[in-house]
Amino acid sequence: QVQLVESGGGSVQAGESLRLSCAASGYTTSSDYMGWFRQAPGKEREGVATIYTSGGTTTYADSVQGRFTISQDNAGSMVYLQMNSLKPEDTAMYYCARTNGIIVRHLSLRVESYKYWGQGTQVTVSS
Repeated sequence: QVQLVESGGGSVQAGESLRLSCAASGYTTSSDYMGWFRQAPGKEREGVATIYTSGGTTTYADSVQGRFTISQDNAGSMVYLQMNSLKPEDTAMYYCARTNGIIVRHLSLRVESYKYWGQGTQVTVSS
């Protein structure tokens, strides 16, 4: 079974930073996408950032580019999301996810592209 375990969430003030981590295990495919998604109360889950485990190509939502950075160790066994200059609108439950094989980059920020999900970690940003 593929397992994804997130950590690093917390409560911070606007303008501060936070780093999320996701440990992935049990997967058999190596050329996958790993992604960070978030969901605020009453809102749809949205893609934040993704990384291709084989080539390292990254994709960001417009709302976070320039502030957030996704990275990985060992082709996706560990994935990170460095969040800088946090804003109140970044407040959400953040989820780590992994595809079950190759998808096109164009679809890598779509929830429906991902088969495996972590339990989520809460990020709260106060003004």
